Amino acid sequence: MLKLGLMGAGAIGADVMKMVREEFADRITIPAVLVRRPRERQVDDSPIVTNDAGVFFEHGFDVVLEGAGHAAVIDHAERVLASKTDMIVTSVGAFTDDTVYRRCVSAAEQAGSRLIIPSAGIGALDTLSAAAVGGLTSVHMIVRKDPSAWFGTHAEQVFDLAGMTEPTVIFEGSPREGAALYPQNVNISAAVSLAGMGLDDTRLTIIADTEIDTHVCEVHGEGAFGKFSFVEDMVISETNRKTSKLVAMAVMKTVRQMVSPVLIGA
Repeated sequence: MLKLGLMGAGAIGADVMKMVREEFADRITIPAVLVRRPRERQVDDSPIVTNDAGVFFEHGFDVVLEGAGHAAVIDHAERVLASKTDMIVTSVGAFTDDTVYRRCVSAAEQAGSRLIIPSAGIGALDTLSAAAVGGLTSVHMIVRKDPSAWFGTHAEQVFDLAGMTEPTVIFEGSPREGAALYPQNVNISAAVSLAGMGLDDTRLTIIADTEIDTHVCEVHGEGAFGKFSFVEDMVISETNRKTSKLVAMAVMKTVRQMVSPVLIGA
């Protein structure tokens, strides 16, 4: 049995728990879930849901899945990896802080654990990371979301999102620069950067697009391998307009592969 710990019980955590319960009860167990707000301990066979990190970590896990935001990565990822436990991180934007990333990598190296960055909301990471082996000369990522997806972000202070009438570029720069302005919206660009040319040499364009009601992500790369372009047009999550339904699906795929005899796209 794979002992899986969850950080976060939102859309990703809820979907993973449902999948494990319905499809993998004989291969995966979830002893505990770490959340921000306190909850009563369950008395049935469901996972313990707690905001007490000590209670969470006392269970011991084979792998921990983070779906709780940047703070969870900053606060707990190094501890998880140092305990010889693999960790799947979805809030990859936390690694725009070089110190956080270096400490996690160092902890994994010393303990023999693995920091796993799943495809989550963006595909083509396998192609990009393969191309990086031979050398990349440019990587450009373009993120398009409708204006309402940018409420509550830096864009709301600079642009009239409610009155916007045409597609508007709200950011142009590197993912590292973008992280300072849009910390909750750079996870996929950070993943693309780590797979390819890094956080400073990747080009990121963010567009508030009045002509779409989905999330569109494009990745364009060139290098010794030639060139490629990748585009995905994703349905928005019902519970969070800032993300897509594909994120939870992709994370579930990653968990499935932990107990599968066949790995596809590894």
